[in-house]
Amino acid sequence: MELRDCECFVAVAEELHFSRAAERLGMAQPPLSQRIRALEEELGARLFSRTSRSVALTSAGEAFLREARLVLAAARRAGETARRVGQGLAGRLTVGFVNPAMDAFLSSALAKFRDNAPEVALTLREMGTREQAAALAAGRLDVGFVRRAGQEFPGVALTVVSREPYVLAVPAGHALAGARRVALGELDGQPMVLPPREQAPALLAAIEAALVRAGARVAPVQEAASKFTMVSLVAAGVGLAFLPASVRVWRRAGVVFRPLGPGLPAVELAAAVPVGREHAAAARLVRLAAGAQ
Repeated sequence: MELRDCECFVAVAEELHFSRAAERLGMAQPPLSQRIRALEEELGARLFSRTSRSVALTSAGEAFLREARLVLAAARRAGETARRVGQGLAGRLTVGFVNPAMDAFLSSALAKFRDNAPEVALTLREMGTREQAAALAAGRLDVGFVRRAGQEFPGVALTVVSREPYVLAVPAGHALAGARRVALGELDGQPMVLPPREQAPALLAAIEAALVRAGARVAPVQEAASKFTMVSLVAAGVGLAFLPASVRVWRRAGVVFRPLGPGLPAVELAAAVPVGREHAAAARLVRLAAGAQ
């Protein structure tokens, strides 16, 4: 039995007239009659009682009509679901992200995504870049938003969606708090709050190299895994910190953010998707993220 058999049967059952049913189906009457006879033979039951003047459903036909309508409705739902998933408008989407991405563009992109594709079930996971790379490779993430700082991402396609400079977070009472711009050389010997080396080895290497080129000695005094903790430590006077410019929207009491002179690389954030694993909802979110800049 094929789906087309159900369509033919339902048309005849609703029209109770083979010629009208054939016209409705866009086919000739003889093939329709043959198809119904073949269906009855396959089922081992008469579905219609036929005379030269009328067509009526048998009790078996009435029972089959109820089920055939359910089958056709399920097929339509399946097709519509596949179409909407293929357009990125339905289904499930698991998204990984580093915290800077949420401040820079992701919160705005997610708001637009929910407006455009409200039927997509979103799962959001805050994860480090290396964690995301492993999760993408293992199929636990559909798309990730990662910090790009010289790491290798085998099997993953990257699309840079955000570039922003670093700023210097300074305690409000610090001598550099009133500077219009801080040159890296002015940080010689200054206590710094930096991310843990195991969390961001490439980033730390780039920061240290930039400070050395500027003639500044690196003097870290505290490690902090999150930007929130780094800002809190700066407010407490523990040290200074390099942070993405987007953190300036926080307006934390006791902390000022000052532009930096040249030397540090830009904060590059990229969308990461597995190569060869197409996901329309992920592609939709990436487009919205790129347009949020």
